[in-house]
Amino acid sequence: MANKPLQGLKVIELGSLIAGPFAARICAEFGAEVIKVEPPNGGDPLRKWRKLYQGTSLWWFVQARNKSSLTLNLKSPDGITILKQLLADADILIENFRPGTLEKLGLDWDTLHALNPGLVMVRLSGFGQTGPLKDQPGFGAVGESMGGLRYITGYPDRPPVRTGISIGDSIAALWGVIGALMALREREVRGGKGQVVDVALYEAVFAMMESMVPEFDVMGFVRERSGNIMPGITPSSIHTCADDKAVQIGANGDAIFQRFMRAIGRHDLAEDPALADNSGRDQRRDELYTVIDNWAASLPLDSVLQILKQAEVPASRIYSVTDMFQDPQFLARDMFISGNLPDGKDFRMPGIVPKLSATPGSSEWTGPALGEHNEQILGSLGYTPEDIARLRSEGII
Repeated sequence: MANKPLQGLKVIELGSLIAGPFAARICAEFGAEVIKVEPPNGGDPLRKWRKLYQGTSLWWFVQARNKSSLTLNLKSPDGITILKQLLADADILIENFRPGTLEKLGLDWDTLHALNPGLVMVRLSGFGQTGPLKDQPGFGAVGESMGGLRYITGYPDRPPVRTGISIGDSIAALWGVIGALMALREREVRGGKGQVVDVALYEAVFAMMESMVPEFDVMGFVRERSGNIMPGITPSSIHTCADDKAVQIGANGDAIFQRFMRAIGRHDLAEDPALADNSGRDQRRDELYTVIDNWAASLPLDSVLQILKQAEVPASRIYSVTDMFQDPQFLARDMFISGNLPDGKDFRMPGIVPKLSATPGSSEWTGPALGEHNEQILGSLGYTPEDIARLRSEGII
Protein backbone atom coordinates (compact mmCIF):
# COMPACT_ATOMS: atom_id res chain seq x y z
CA MET A 1 0.00 0.00 0.00
CA ALA A 2 1.42 3.39 -1.03
CA ASN A 3 1.85 6.12 1.55
CA LYS A 4 -1.41 7.77 2.52
CA PRO A 5 -1.95 10.96 4.52
CA LEU A 6 -3.81 9.33 7.42
CA GLN A 7 -1.53 6.31 7.80
CA GLY A 8 -0.70 5.70 11.44
CA LEU A 9 -4.07 6.91 12.70
CA LYS A 10 -6.36 4.46 14.45
CA VAL A 11 -10.09 5.07 14.13
CA ILE A 12 -12.80 3.21 16.04
CA GLU A 13 -16.21 3.37 14.38
CA LEU A 14 -19.31 2.77 16.48
CA GLY A 15 -21.72 4.18 13.95
CA SER A 16 -24.29 2.50 11.77
CA LEU A 17 -26.03 3.23 8.48
CA ILE A 18 -24.82 6.44 6.87
CA ALA A 19 -23.29 9.45 8.63
CA GLY A 20 -20.80 7.79 11.00
CA PRO A 21 -19.78 5.02 8.60
CA PHE A 22 -19.31 7.46 5.72
CA ALA A 23 -17.02 9.62 7.86
CA ALA A 24 -15.01 6.54 8.84
CA ARG A 25 -14.92 5.38 5.22
CA ILE A 26 -13.19 8.60 4.19
CA CYS A 27 -10.59 8.06 6.89
CA ALA A 28 -10.08 4.47 5.75
CA GLU A 29 -9.67 5.45 2.10
CA PHE A 30 -6.82 7.77 3.06
CA GLY A 31 -4.87 5.31 5.15
CA ALA A 32 -6.30 5.26 8.67
CA GLU A 33 -6.75 1.91 10.37
CA VAL A 34 -10.51 1.77 10.85
CA ILE A 35 -12.02 -0.82 13.15
CA LYS A 36 -15.77 -0.98 12.74
CA VAL A 37 -17.47 -2.30 15.87
CA GLU A 38 -20.77 -4.03 15.12
CA PRO A 39 -23.32 -5.93 17.22
CA PRO A 40 -22.92 -9.72 16.80
CA ASN A 41 -26.58 -10.23 15.88
CA GLY A 42 -26.76 -8.87 12.35
CA GLY A 43 -24.24 -6.05 12.40
CA ASP A 44 -24.81 -2.69 10.76
CA PRO A 45 -28.32 -2.55 9.23
CA LEU A 46 -26.74 -1.09 6.09
CA ARG A 47 -25.62 -4.62 5.28
CA LYS A 48 -29.24 -5.27 4.21
CA TRP A 49 -30.16 -1.92 2.62
CA ARG A 50 -31.04 -1.33 -1.04
CA LYS A 51 -29.91 -3.81 -3.69
CA LEU A 52 -28.53 -7.07 -2.29
CA TYR A 53 -25.93 -9.37 -3.83
CA GLN A 54 -26.08 -12.85 -2.36
CA GLY A 55 -27.77 -11.40 0.71
CA THR A 56 -25.49 -8.41 1.29
CA SER A 57 -26.02 -4.81 0.24
CA LEU A 58 -23.88 -3.60 -2.64
CA TRP A 59 -23.80 -0.27 -0.81
CA TRP A 60 -22.17 -2.05 2.14
CA PHE A 61 -19.22 -3.22 0.06
CA VAL A 62 -18.44 0.42 -0.77
CA GLN A 63 -19.35 2.08 2.54
CA ALA A 64 -17.16 -0.33 4.56
CA ARG A 65 -14.20 -0.62 2.21
CA ASN A 66 -10.78 -0.67 3.87
CA LYS A 67 -12.39 -1.28 7.28
CA SER A 68 -11.95 -4.18 9.69
CA SER A 69 -15.09 -5.66 11.26
CA LEU A 70 -15.13 -6.57 14.94
CA THR A 71 -18.30 -7.82 16.58
CA LEU A 72 -18.88 -6.75 20.19
CA ASN A 73 -21.88 -6.99 22.46
CA LEU A 74 -21.65 -3.62 24.18
CA LYS A 75 -24.35 -4.64 26.65
CA SER A 76 -21.85 -7.00 28.27
CA PRO A 77 -19.01 -5.98 30.62
CA ASP A 78 -16.50 -7.95 28.54
CA GLY A 79 -17.62 -6.11 25.41
CA ILE A 80 -17.08 -2.75 27.11
CA THR A 81 -13.68 -3.89 28.38
CA ILE A 82 -12.56 -4.82 24.88
CA LEU A 83 -13.82 -1.52 23.46
CA LYS A 84 -11.90 0.41 26.12
CA GLN A 85 -8.78 -1.53 25.23
CA LEU A 86 -9.23 -0.46 21.62
CA LEU A 87 -9.85 3.15 22.59
CA ALA A 88 -6.85 3.34 24.88
CA ASP A 89 -4.50 3.96 21.96
CA ALA A 90 -6.97 5.16 19.31
CA ASP A 91 -6.79 8.58 17.68
CA ILE A 92 -10.44 9.03 16.70
CA LEU A 93 -13.74 7.59 17.89
CA ILE A 94 -16.65 8.09 15.48
CA GLU A 95 -20.16 7.43 16.78
CA ASN A 96 -23.65 8.33 15.64
CA PHE A 97 -25.82 6.96 18.43
CA ARG A 98 -28.59 9.00 19.97
CA PRO A 99 -27.05 11.32 22.62
CA GLY A 100 -26.83 9.61 25.97
CA THR A 101 -26.34 6.10 24.59
CA LEU A 102 -22.60 5.97 25.25
CA GLU A 103 -23.09 7.61 28.64
CA LYS A 104 -25.42 4.77 29.66
CA LEU A 105 -22.63 2.33 28.74
CA GLY A 106 -20.15 4.18 30.95
CA LEU A 107 -18.40 5.64 27.92
CA ASP A 108 -18.98 9.34 28.60
CA TRP A 109 -16.42 11.87 27.41
CA ASP A 110 -14.80 12.38 30.82
CA THR A 111 -14.20 8.64 31.16
CA LEU A 112 -12.80 8.30 27.66
CA HIS A 113 -10.66 11.43 27.98
CA ALA A 114 -9.16 10.07 31.19
CA LEU A 115 -8.53 6.73 29.50
CA ASN A 116 -6.89 8.36 26.46
CA PRO A 117 -6.24 12.11 26.75
CA GLY A 118 -5.35 12.37 23.06
CA LEU A 119 -8.59 10.81 21.79
CA VAL A 120 -10.75 12.86 19.40
CA MET A 121 -14.41 11.94 19.69
CA VAL A 122 -16.61 12.65 16.66
CA ARG A 123 -20.28 12.64 17.64
CA LEU A 124 -22.84 12.75 14.83
CA SER A 125 -26.50 13.02 15.83
CA GLY A 126 -29.76 14.52 14.69
CA PHE A 127 -29.69 17.60 16.92
CA GLY A 128 -26.31 17.61 18.66
CA GLN A 129 -25.30 16.79 22.20
CA THR A 130 -27.05 19.79 23.79
CA GLY A 131 -30.33 21.68 23.45
CA PRO A 132 -33.99 20.77 24.03
CA LEU A 133 -34.11 18.31 21.10
CA LYS A 134 -30.91 16.43 21.84
CA ASP A 135 -32.72 13.29 23.07
CA GLN A 136 -35.00 13.07 20.04
CA PRO A 137 -34.22 10.65 17.19
CA GLY A 138 -33.21 12.50 14.05
CA PHE A 139 -32.43 10.89 10.73
CA GLY A 140 -30.97 12.71 7.73
CA ALA A 141 -34.43 13.42 6.35
CA VAL A 142 -35.27 15.33 9.52
CA GLY A 143 -31.96 17.20 9.37
CA GLU A 144 -32.62 18.19 5.76
CA SER A 145 -36.10 19.41 6.72
CA MET A 146 -35.09 21.34 9.82
CA GLY A 147 -31.89 22.64 8.23
CA GLY A 148 -33.83 24.36 5.43
CA LEU A 149 -32.91 22.25 2.41
CA ARG A 150 -36.24 20.59 1.79
CA TYR A 151 -38.22 23.81 2.15
CA ILE A 152 -36.48 25.29 -0.90
CA THR A 153 -36.32 22.07 -2.98
CA GLY A 154 -39.00 21.50 -5.59
CA TYR A 155 -41.54 23.65 -7.41
CA PRO A 156 -43.50 26.52 -5.85
CA ASP A 157 -46.90 24.98 -6.60
CA ARG A 158 -46.06 21.57 -5.12
CA PRO A 159 -44.95 20.19 -1.75
CA PRO A 160 -41.22 20.04 -0.96
CA VAL A 161 -39.26 17.08 -2.32
CA ARG A 162 -36.16 15.18 -1.26
CA THR A 163 -32.93 15.40 -3.21
CA GLY A 164 -32.77 11.71 -4.23
CA ILE A 165 -29.99 10.62 -1.86
CA SER A 166 -29.40 10.87 1.89
CA ILE A 167 -27.54 14.13 1.41
CA GLY A 168 -27.98 15.35 4.99
CA ASP A 169 -26.15 12.34 6.42
CA SER A 170 -23.35 12.68 3.90
CA ILE A 171 -22.89 16.40 4.56
CA ALA A 172 -22.76 15.70 8.30
CA ALA A 173 -20.12 13.03 7.68
CA LEU A 174 -17.97 15.52 5.79
CA TRP A 175 -18.23 18.04 8.63
CA GLY A 176 -17.31 15.24 11.02
CA VAL A 177 -14.12 14.46 9.12
CA ILE A 178 -13.24 18.14 8.81
CA GLY A 179 -13.76 18.57 12.55
CA ALA A 180 -11.67 15.49 13.35
CA LEU A 181 -8.77 16.73 11.24
CA MET A 182 -9.00 20.16 12.89
CA ALA A 183 -8.93 18.52 16.32
CA LEU A 184 -5.94 16.38 15.35
CA ARG A 185 -4.12 19.48 14.16
CA GLU A 186 -4.90 21.18 17.47
CA ARG A 187 -3.63 18.09 19.31
CA GLU A 188 -0.45 18.11 17.28
CA VAL A 189 0.56 21.71 17.82
CA ARG A 190 -0.92 22.64 21.21
CA GLY A 191 -0.32 20.04 23.84
CA GLY A 192 -1.56 16.66 22.70
CA LYS A 193 -5.10 16.82 24.08
CA GLY A 194 -8.14 15.49 22.26
CA GLN A 195 -11.59 17.04 22.18
CA VAL A 196 -15.19 16.40 21.15
CA VAL A 197 -16.38 17.17 17.61
CA ASP A 198 -20.16 17.66 17.93
CA VAL A 199 -21.99 17.54 14.57
CA ALA A 200 -25.78 17.88 14.38
CA LEU A 201 -27.36 16.78 11.12
CA TYR A 202 -29.68 19.79 10.95
CA GLU A 203 -26.73 22.16 11.54
CA ALA A 204 -24.62 20.39 8.90
CA VAL A 205 -27.36 21.12 6.36
CA PHE A 206 -28.11 24.60 7.73
CA ALA A 207 -24.45 25.56 7.25
CA MET A 208 -24.88 25.02 3.49
CA MET A 209 -27.82 27.40 3.08
CA GLU A 210 -25.85 30.17 1.39
CA SER A 211 -27.28 33.67 2.04
CA MET A 212 -30.61 32.54 3.48
CA VAL A 213 -29.99 33.90 7.00
CA PRO A 214 -28.77 37.44 6.22
CA GLU A 215 -31.40 37.85 3.50
CA PHE A 216 -34.12 37.15 6.03
CA ASP A 217 -32.52 39.10 8.87
CA VAL A 218 -31.77 42.24 6.88
CA MET A 219 -34.60 42.23 4.34
CA GLY A 220 -37.24 39.85 5.70
CA PHE A 221 -36.81 37.79 2.54
CA VAL A 222 -37.81 34.11 2.72
CA ARG A 223 -36.34 31.98 -0.03
CA GLU A 224 -39.00 29.71 -1.55
CA ARG A 225 -39.02 26.76 -3.92
CA SER A 226 -38.21 27.81 -7.46
CA GLY A 227 -38.00 24.60 -9.48
CA ASN A 228 -35.00 24.46 -11.78
CA ILE A 229 -34.15 28.15 -11.93
CA MET A 230 -31.88 30.02 -9.55
CA PRO A 231 -33.71 33.18 -8.39
CA GLY A 232 -31.43 36.17 -8.49
CA ILE A 233 -28.93 34.38 -10.76
CA THR A 234 -29.94 34.46 -14.43
CA PRO A 235 -29.88 32.52 -16.67
CA SER A 236 -29.27 29.16 -15.04
CA SER A 237 -31.84 26.44 -15.52
CA ILE A 238 -32.79 23.13 -17.13
CA HIS A 239 -34.36 23.12 -20.59
CA THR A 240 -35.98 20.42 -22.74
CA CYS A 241 -34.53 19.72 -26.17
CA ALA A 242 -36.30 18.57 -29.33
CA ASP A 243 -35.64 14.90 -28.52
CA ASP A 244 -37.20 15.34 -25.05
CA LYS A 245 -33.80 15.16 -23.36
CA ALA A 246 -32.89 17.75 -20.75
CA VAL A 247 -29.92 20.10 -20.66
CA GLN A 248 -28.59 22.23 -17.80
CA ILE A 249 -27.32 25.60 -18.99
CA GLY A 250 -25.48 28.00 -16.69
CA ALA A 251 -24.92 31.25 -18.57
CA ASN A 252 -25.13 33.68 -15.66
CA GLY A 253 -21.66 35.17 -16.08
CA ASP A 254 -21.71 38.49 -17.94
CA ALA A 255 -19.30 37.51 -20.73
CA ILE A 256 -20.74 33.98 -20.89
CA PHE A 257 -24.25 35.37 -21.36
CA GLN A 258 -23.11 37.46 -24.31
CA ARG A 259 -21.38 34.48 -25.94
CA PHE A 260 -24.50 32.38 -25.37
CA MET A 261 -26.84 34.88 -26.98
CA ARG A 262 -24.57 35.27 -29.99
CA ALA A 263 -24.34 31.48 -30.35
CA ILE A 264 -28.11 31.17 -30.57
CA GLY A 265 -28.46 34.10 -32.98
CA ARG A 266 -29.76 36.67 -30.47
CA HIS A 267 -27.19 39.40 -30.98
CA ASP A 268 -29.78 41.95 -29.91
CA LEU A 269 -29.86 40.45 -26.41
CA ALA A 270 -26.09 40.02 -26.29
CA GLU A 271 -25.65 43.75 -26.98
CA ASP A 272 -28.54 45.02 -24.86
CA PRO A 273 -26.97 47.23 -22.14
CA ALA A 274 -29.84 46.42 -19.78
CA LEU A 275 -28.72 42.77 -19.80
CA ALA A 276 -25.03 43.46 -19.31
CA ASP A 277 -25.08 42.38 -15.67
CA ASN A 278 -26.93 39.86 -13.56
CA SER A 279 -29.34 42.29 -11.91
CA GLY A 280 -30.64 43.45 -15.27
CA ARG A 281 -30.98 39.91 -16.57
CA ASP A 282 -32.82 38.77 -13.46
CA GLN A 283 -35.40 41.54 -13.91
CA ARG A 284 -36.13 40.10 -17.36
CA ARG A 285 -35.86 36.49 -16.26
CA ASP A 286 -39.12 35.27 -17.80
CA GLU A 287 -38.30 36.82 -21.17
CA LEU A 288 -34.85 35.24 -21.28
CA TYR A 289 -36.03 31.79 -20.22
CA THR A 290 -38.70 31.85 -22.93
CA VAL A 291 -36.00 32.61 -25.51
CA ILE A 292 -33.77 29.81 -24.22
CA ASP A 293 -36.64 27.33 -23.92
CA ASN A 294 -37.64 27.95 -27.53
CA TRP A 295 -34.09 27.63 -28.80
CA ALA A 296 -33.40 24.38 -26.90
CA ALA A 297 -36.72 22.90 -28.04
CA SER A 298 -35.71 23.39 -31.67
CA LEU A 299 -32.63 21.14 -31.54
CA PRO A 300 -31.70 17.68 -30.26
CA LEU A 301 -29.57 17.52 -27.13
CA ASP A 302 -26.31 16.63 -28.88
CA SER A 303 -26.61 19.66 -31.16
CA VAL A 304 -27.38 21.94 -28.23
CA LEU A 305 -24.33 20.67 -26.35
CA GLN A 306 -22.07 21.05 -29.38
CA ILE A 307 -23.13 24.68 -29.95
CA LEU A 308 -22.68 25.52 -26.28
CA LYS A 309 -19.27 23.80 -26.15
CA GLN A 310 -18.05 25.87 -29.09
CA ALA A 311 -19.33 29.03 -27.42
CA GLU A 312 -17.70 28.06 -24.10
CA VAL A 313 -21.01 28.15 -22.25
CA PRO A 314 -21.22 25.82 -19.22
CA ALA A 315 -23.76 23.10 -19.98
CA SER A 316 -24.41 19.43 -19.39
CA ARG A 317 -26.84 16.65 -20.11
CA ILE A 318 -28.59 15.44 -16.96
CA TYR A 319 -26.52 12.35 -16.28
CA SER A 320 -27.95 9.00 -15.31
CA VAL A 321 -25.55 6.37 -14.01
CA THR A 322 -25.61 4.90 -17.54
CA ASP A 323 -24.23 8.19 -18.88
CA MET A 324 -21.53 8.23 -16.21
CA PHE A 325 -20.28 4.75 -17.10
CA GLN A 326 -19.70 5.89 -20.69
CA ASP A 327 -18.30 9.35 -20.06
CA PRO A 328 -14.64 10.02 -20.93
CA GLN A 329 -14.27 12.55 -18.11
CA PHE A 330 -15.34 10.05 -15.45
CA LEU A 331 -13.01 7.45 -16.96
CA ALA A 332 -10.04 9.80 -17.27
CA ARG A 333 -10.39 10.78 -13.60
CA ASP A 334 -10.60 7.16 -12.37
CA MET A 335 -14.07 7.72 -10.96
CA PHE A 336 -14.81 4.01 -11.34
CA ILE A 337 -12.48 1.60 -9.58
CA SER A 338 -12.65 -2.17 -9.48
CA GLY A 339 -13.29 -4.37 -6.50
CA ASN A 340 -14.18 -7.96 -5.86
CA LEU A 341 -17.33 -9.31 -4.28
CA PRO A 342 -17.00 -12.25 -1.85
CA ASP A 343 -17.48 -14.81 -4.62
CA GLY A 344 -14.71 -13.21 -6.68
CA LYS A 345 -16.98 -11.34 -9.07
CA ASP A 346 -15.42 -8.09 -10.27
CA PHE A 347 -17.53 -4.96 -9.87
CA ARG A 348 -17.07 -1.23 -10.12
CA MET A 349 -17.29 1.23 -7.25
CA PRO A 350 -17.10 5.02 -7.01
CA GLY A 351 -13.55 6.34 -7.20
CA ILE A 352 -11.75 8.22 -4.45
CA VAL A 353 -12.43 11.89 -3.72
CA PRO A 354 -10.47 14.16 -3.39
CA LYS A 355 -7.51 13.52 -5.66
CA LEU A 356 -4.19 14.01 -3.83
CA SER A 357 -1.12 14.29 -6.05
CA ALA A 358 1.46 12.79 -3.68
CA THR A 359 -0.48 10.60 -1.23
CA PRO A 360 -3.72 9.56 -2.92
CA GLY A 361 -6.40 7.47 -1.28
CA SER A 362 -7.39 4.04 -2.55
CA SER A 363 -9.64 1.07 -1.98
CA GLU A 364 -7.64 -1.90 -0.69
CA TRP A 365 -10.57 -4.23 0.01
CA THR A 366 -14.35 -4.11 0.03
CA GLY A 367 -16.65 -4.21 3.02
CA PRO A 368 -15.81 -7.20 5.23
CA ALA A 369 -18.00 -10.03 6.45
CA LEU A 370 -19.49 -9.55 9.89
CA GLY A 371 -16.77 -10.18 12.47
CA GLU A 372 -14.25 -11.08 9.78
CA HIS A 373 -11.38 -9.59 11.77
CA ASN A 374 -12.35 -10.73 15.27
CA GLU A 375 -9.41 -13.08 15.73
CA GLN A 376 -6.90 -10.64 14.25
CA ILE A 377 -8.00 -7.66 16.36
CA LEU A 378 -8.51 -9.55 19.61
CA GLY A 379 -5.22 -11.36 19.13
CA SER A 380 -3.47 -8.00 18.85
CA LEU A 381 -4.94 -7.11 22.24
CA GLY A 382 -3.46 -10.25 23.80
CA TYR A 383 -6.50 -12.54 23.71
CA THR A 384 -5.67 -16.22 23.22
CA PRO A 385 -7.61 -18.57 20.92
CA GLU A 386 -9.21 -19.99 24.06
CA ASP A 387 -10.25 -16.50 25.21
CA ILE A 388 -11.75 -15.78 21.80
CA ALA A 389 -13.63 -19.07 21.78
CA ARG A 390 -15.11 -18.22 25.18
CA LEU A 391 -16.16 -14.76 24.03
CA ARG A 392 -17.85 -16.30 21.01
CA SER A 393 -19.66 -18.97 23.04
CA GLU A 394 -20.95 -16.33 25.44
CA GLY A 395 -22.28 -14.14 22.59
CA ILE A 396 -19.87 -11.29 23.32
CA ILE A 397 -18.44 -11.45 19.80
